[in-house]
Amino acid sequence: MGSELFHTDRKVFQMNKFFLICLGGAVGTGARYLLSDAFPYGTLTVNVLGSFLMGVLMQLGLTTDLLSPTARVVLTTGLMGGFTTYSSFNYETIQYFQNGETLKGMMNLVVMVGVCLAAGFAGLVFAKRLIGN
Repeated sequence: MGSELFHTDRKVFQMNKFFLICLGGAVGTGARYLLSDAFPYGTLTVNVLGSFLMGVLMQLGLTTDLLSPTARVVLTTGLMGGFTTYSSFNYETIQYFQNGETLKGMMNLVVMVGVCLAAGFAGLVFAKRLIGN
């Protein structure tokens, strides 16, 4: 019976964490909308600010006790993920370079930007064909 209680507590914890991440994502999405509408260079502003904040949150979360693991995930995956996914790409690429994995960092840049651009163009072509243009 004790293990069932632990299992239930773990499920509740995971669900609470999930909802906090979703809430953070909603707040991040709203912030992105407000900032991108308020500045002439909205997307750039959001991506630069998001990259900066992701660096701050990851450094604080991984090297200090200022953020619990749950708070770090809620703020990075939830809030920053809703704000800008570019910040995750940026952080991962920086990690490759800081770890001396220059080739992986360069490949991450080339593949991510190249494949995403190609996918964007493919989406445009697909949509045009779908509507008959």
